[in-house]
Amino acid sequence: MDRRTLMTGMLGTAATALWTPPSAFALGLPKDKIKRIRYYKTPTDAAGRPNIHQPTFNQSTNVVTIETEGGLIGVGEGGEPSTMEQCAGLLIGQDPFRAEHLWQRMYRGYFYPAGREKTHSLGGLDLALWDMKGKALGVPVWQLLGGKSRDHIECYATSYPTPKGGTLEDAARNCIAEGYRAIRIGTLGEREFDRFQAVQDSFEACKLLRKGAGKDGGWAIDFHGVLDQEDAINLARLIEPLRPYFVEDLVRGENIEIYKTIRPRLGVPMAVGEIYGAKWDTNMLIENQLIDYARCTVPNVGGITEYMKICAIAETHYVGMIPHFTGPIGETALVHCLTATSVKALMEMTSAGRQPWPYLPQCYDFKNGKLWPNERPGLGVQLDTSKLQMIGDWTEAYSPIPINHRPDGSFTNW
Repeated sequence: MDRRTLMTGMLGTAATALWTPPSAFALGLPKDKIKRIRYYKTPTDAAGRPNIHQPTFNQSTNVVTIETEGGLIGVGEGGEPSTMEQCAGLLIGQDPFRAEHLWQRMYRGYFYPAGREKTHSLGGLDLALWDMKGKALGVPVWQLLGGKSRDHIECYATSYPTPKGGTLEDAARNCIAEGYRAIRIGTLGEREFDRFQAVQDSFEACKLLRKGAGKDGGWAIDFHGVLDQEDAINLARLIEPLRPYFVEDLVRGENIEIYKTIRPRLGVPMAVGEIYGAKWDTNMLIENQLIDYARCTVPNVGGITEYMKICAIAETHYVGMIPHFTGPIGETALVHCLTATSVKALMEMTSAGRQPWPYLPQCYDFKNGKLWPNERPGLGVQLDTSKLQMIGDWTEAYSPIPINHRPDGSFTNW
C-alpha cells in the first residue's frame, strides 16, 4: 500500500471515528435510558414548617430522583404529585442526557403548555437531569454550564434576627459584619393595613437599616405587592436618597405592563419576578429594561435549563439576577448557575434556609455570608431517602398526544 493510500485510509478511519450521530454518546456519556422516577415528601419546607403542599406549594422542597437503566441517579427538588406524574410519564424510556430536548418534551407534551405550577415540577426533574449528567462525567454542574465565572456568590439576609433589646440598626450592623452584602426587610404594617402608617413606618425602618449597614447598597426592602401603586411610589421616592441595593415587587405581579408606568417615575433599583415561571414571564420586563434585577428562581422557572436562558437575556440587557430563596437543593443549583455566568448576582439566604436538613448530609457550602462553589460531581448533594416519605413512584412511559419533530430531529409542537 502506498503512502497516499495509507494516509487516506487513516484519515477516513479517523473521520468516521470523530463523526457520531448527534446523541449523548458523542459527549463520552454512556447510552442510557430513564427507567424510574421517585418522589418524596420532605419533613419540612424552606421555612422550617411542616411541608404540606398548600399554602407553600410554590416553594415546595419535595425531592425527586431519576434512575436510569445504567444505574445512575439524579436528585432534584420541587413540584407536587399530580404535575410531577405527568412530567415523569414523558421521561420514562428517554435518553437522560438530552436536557434541552426533555425540557421541551415536558413543557409542551400536553394539550396546554405548562403553567407555573407544572413548570415547578418540570424544574425539579430538570435539576435531577443535570445532577445525573455531572455525576456521569465526574464534574460539577457549573463546569458543564461554562466553567467558573466567579469565586463565590454574594448573599443578602432575609429575616436577619434583631438582637434582644436592639434595633434594626443593630441587626444591619451585625449582618454586614457577618459577611453578607446586604440586609433586607419587608414593608411594615398590620393585617388591618393602614396605608399611610405603613409608608411612614417602613421609611423610618429603612433609615435605621441604612445607618446600620454602614455604606451604600447594604440594605434592601421588599414591598411584597402589599401597597397600592401611589403608596408604593411615595415610599420608593422617600427612600431613594438612602440608596437601597434594590426595592422589590413594588406592586402586585399579575400585570407586568404596570412597570411601564412606574419605572419612569422612580430612580431606585427595582427587583421583580419571584412569582414568575419560564422566560416568557420575565422577558418583557428585561427587554424593556423596566427592572434592574430579575427575582426568578429554580425550580420555579423550569430548572437549570431555563434559568441559564434567562441569565443570558438578563446579561444582554445589563440586568442582574437576585433569585428568591428556594429549597436547599434548589439553592445549591442556583450556586452552580450563577457560578457559571458573569451576570450581576446576589442570592437570598434566610435563617431557616441555613438549618440542618436531616435528609441532606451534604448540600450547599455557606460561610462568611457567602455561597461557595465546590468540585463535587453533579449538584454535589447527598440524599438520605430513609428520612423521607415516598409519595410517587413511576416506571411507565406515558405520552397523551403525538409529539412531532422537524426533519433534523428538533422538537416542534404536537
